[in-house]
Amino acid sequence: MAKKYENMSDNQSLEPQLKKKSFNPFEFIYNRDGKGVGKDEVSVLEKPGIANFFKLFWRRFNQIFGVNLLLVFGNFPAFFSLIALAYTTLDATAPSRQIYSALEAVARFDNSPLVSTFLGAFGGQDSVAVPTTMTVILFALTALLFVTFGPVNAGTTYVLRNAVRGEPVFVWSDFWYAVKRNWKQAIAFGIIDILMIVMFVYDIITYRYNIDTNIGMFMFVLCFGMSIYYFFVRMYIYPMMVTFDMSMLKLIKNGMLFAILGIKRNIMVLLGAIAVVIIHLLLLGVVMPVAVMLPVLITFGLLGYMCVYGSYPKIKEIMIDPYYKEVAEEQ
Repeated sequence: MAKKYENMSDNQSLEPQLKKKSFNPFEFIYNRDGKGVGKDEVSVLEKPGIANFFKLFWRRFNQIFGVNLLLVFGNFPAFFSLIALAYTTLDATAPSRQIYSALEAVARFDNSPLVSTFLGAFGGQDSVAVPTTMTVILFALTALLFVTFGPVNAGTTYVLRNAVRGEPVFVWSDFWYAVKRNWKQAIAFGIIDILMIVMFVYDIITYRYNIDTNIGMFMFVLCFGMSIYYFFVRMYIYPMMVTFDMSMLKLIKNGMLFAILGIKRNIMVLLGAIAVVIIHLLLLGVVMPVAVMLPVLITFGLLGYMCVYGSYPKIKEIMIDPYYKEVAEEQ
């Protein structure tokens, strides 16, 4: 067991040098929370329950806010697709039924009332968005997300992991420390992560529109269940990536095991994530400006904090504690 985890970096951390204190509006990103690390934070991993979840969230709010900004602006290529969809497409009209083209061809040789009736019934036009050259360019730039997604998630996970462990947190320097240390593996898994997310979203939407058939219902339920399982798996992969020296195959294998072993905590995280989404949807209908601003301010950081808070105690219990216990016994 000791050999297996000899490269474990659980206790490794970067302690940046403190500079002369001056006013900085972004101090919550560069420096540790001024309140310091409280004694109550040490017990978070001993009793990682709901009460400690809110207590730690309040204490680390500034740092979670900083993590949210890193997640939003670190994955800046996503903004290219939003700009492309919002401003670069042209409005045009197109037939709403595919049969219209065939009927139009028939009408050129047959102007009978029957053909005219069919043209009137199936010749409706819909408004469609036509991509321009700029649309294509912006969507091509969105592909940069394959490079940023994994490292940004790894860096922010490292910051949140340190916060959950009750350690001093320097958001900016800790983030870059983790990115520099894990960027190769993070990019590789980030690509896998994006492809899996896109695949599940596409499949769920596709089978949702075919849910009226038995096979459509079965595939919809299957894809929905697999997407939830994958959500559990990825909860553990990023924390393990920034904590251990492990191959990609072992990260995925362990993530699949933890998705089952930590099922109780995983379900709690899932319910919390669903609650956050429901609150956002309700706010869209009541106070839309607030609902639009929340993802930029706190939503992604909150979801990341929930995932790390739910996953890391289980990782510590199964992978870290037995290792140090065995080392202590050997000594």
